[in-house]
Amino acid sequence: MQRIGVFVCHCGSNIAATVDVKKVVELVRYEPGVVFADDYMYMCSEAGQEKIIEAIKENKLTGLVICSCSPRMHEKTFRACAEKAGLNPYMVEIANIREQCSWIHKDREEATEKAVILARAAIAKVNLNTPLQEGESPVIKRALVIGGGIAGIQTALDIADAGYPVDIVEREPSIGGRMSQFDKTFPTLDCASCILTPKMVEVNQHPNITLYTYSEVEGVAGYVGNFEVQIKKKARSVDMAACTGCGECQAKCPLGKMGKIPSEFDRGLKNRPAIYMPFAQAVPAVPVIDRENCTYFKTGKCGVCAKICPSKAINYEQEDEIVTEKYGAIVVATGFDIINLDKYGEYAYNESPDVITSIELERLMNAAGPTGGHLERMSDHKQPKDIVFIQCVGSRCDDEKGKPYCSKVCCMYTAKHAMLIKDHWPDTNVTVFYIDVRTPGKNFDEFYRRAVEQYHVNYIKGQVGKVIPQPDGSLMVQGVDLLDNKQIMKKTDMVVLAAAIEPNKGVRKIATMLTASIDNNDFLTEAHAKLRPVESPTAGIFLSGMAQGPKDIPETVSQAGAAAVKVVGLLAKDKLKTNPCTAKCDPMFCNGCSTCANVCPYGAITYEDQLVRGPGVNETRRVAIVNNALCQGCGACTTACPSGAMDLQGFSNRQITTEVDAICQ
Repeated sequence: MQRIGVFVCHCGSNIAATVDVKKVVELVRYEPGVVFADDYMYMCSEAGQEKIIEAIKENKLTGLVICSCSPRMHEKTFRACAEKAGLNPYMVEIANIREQCSWIHKDREEATEKAVILARAAIAKVNLNTPLQEGESPVIKRALVIGGGIAGIQTALDIADAGYPVDIVEREPSIGGRMSQFDKTFPTLDCASCILTPKMVEVNQHPNITLYTYSEVEGVAGYVGNFEVQIKKKARSVDMAACTGCGECQAKCPLGKMGKIPSEFDRGLKNRPAIYMPFAQAVPAVPVIDRENCTYFKTGKCGVCAKICPSKAINYEQEDEIVTEKYGAIVVATGFDIINLDKYGEYAYNESPDVITSIELERLMNAAGPTGGHLERMSDHKQPKDIVFIQCVGSRCDDEKGKPYCSKVCCMYTAKHAMLIKDHWPDTNVTVFYIDVRTPGKNFDEFYRRAVEQYHVNYIKGQVGKVIPQPDGSLMVQGVDLLDNKQIMKKTDMVVLAAAIEPNKGVRKIATMLTASIDNNDFLTEAHAKLRPVESPTAGIFLSGMAQGPKDIPETVSQAGAAAVKVVGLLAKDKLKTNPCTAKCDPMFCNGCSTCANVCPYGAITYEDQLVRGPGVNETRRVAIVNNALCQGCGACTTACPSGAMDLQGFSNRQITTEVDAICQ
């Protein structure tokens, strides 16, 4: 039997307001193994921890039960406290009487009774606990950043500047991401390219950064500090070492003159050749051949680019290549896109070329865009005199078509677009239909007010029900003004949709490979929303930018820096301690069926032939072997094992059963 000390925290009024803490202390004193019980206002405070250390030494305690808030908050704190007093940290159990008790009950007597039950279960478990020892694993001092947008660029630069090598994997031919498509950025209205391009060049020239553009992550194995990643370098059909970026091949490509291939970078508003660089400032400044559309790859004819290339860089025989690298940490910065608007037929997006998205407007207003920065209707290339913006298209929707969340940046970039239009074309009438105007950032509200007060942008609180293309090429917008309580039929030249943002389509595949968690909207989930906002629940995986949730550029850069600091902190260590609460196989019961290996999400279980000796047994069997560095202690194998051979150290079947018995008694 253990000598257990029970410590009940008031947590200010978080627990004590609903739970009778003193009564809990008195009732748990008589539980088997308990030799000491006490309470304190804030057990996690320095004074509270000193109280625990003193009790361990004076009462020769061999186990602790802390009745407090969630172990996600302070389990590490109390384990460190126990270790400081000379007690094995894995002899500490947390009874969560805040989130699982006081916060969900209003009746004091009921909450107190439940707190006692939770404490009793934790005490029963501690009586069966055994000291566990942490292992060690080496750290490979190299980082991988998946995604080459502003989030990935900033993360990589910060890690590289700290002295560690970084690889960036970007699936597009160039780094830059969505920000490279923008014209100006709010709230300062400075040029997006002027901010981004120097960073792109810096990344390309940094001695600690390796770029894998036009590449994708194909497979991830390993664990924190020791990941093995397979990177697929897709064939550019251009020798990057030989190419000088002169642009002759793009200028002479016959398909460029025919104008049949929509430019992805210009959102289909302009066509591109089959051999192309996405944009003029692309990094690396090396084109890529679109094999799906290239005449040579489709028919074996043409070959103009190879004939006119002065540096003989065209290589039609180039093949995809798989590169395998090892990393200590991985950062996911896969960015965002806007939702598919096919479901929103009421806005006539697929019917009229003059109904465009905000990103398409960015390209039209960009000096390097399809119209050279001249705002014009795509139907007749005339300058629009009247423009309507529709907010929250697909955002904050309860229906199945859209997203339930606020996309966060739309209100601000619409104000930006309205001001830029009025600034360049003062006679243009700009109207914005909105649900709410949300401007939570620094100087954001002043920015919005400037659009209304200085530029006289007409904001109408109300939703648009339908956009109707007219025979004369104009658009009729049918909406409602909620403040004046009236219906509106407004004739306009152009409609701009502020479409909801969503994570890039490839993030689910990436999350599966990394065993990283995602929410219902496919945004990557952080380990703790407040205390660990840039860490994934999977150790060694970090989050940066829009992959984690909607945010603007300043917030993205801030999070990128935070993720880089976490990575540097990990890479600075030579060895990492591994969690001892891992699965363990009893060879006597293992029948080698592979069920546990099939359900293990971390690939931590393998099999090998092993000599098994025991009562009546002396033979070589195929038995399960657990890699403790890979195992995350999820317990899936223990529930799946048909023979009961798999068990979880620190959370054994016997311990769990004993807890249940204690709760039910």
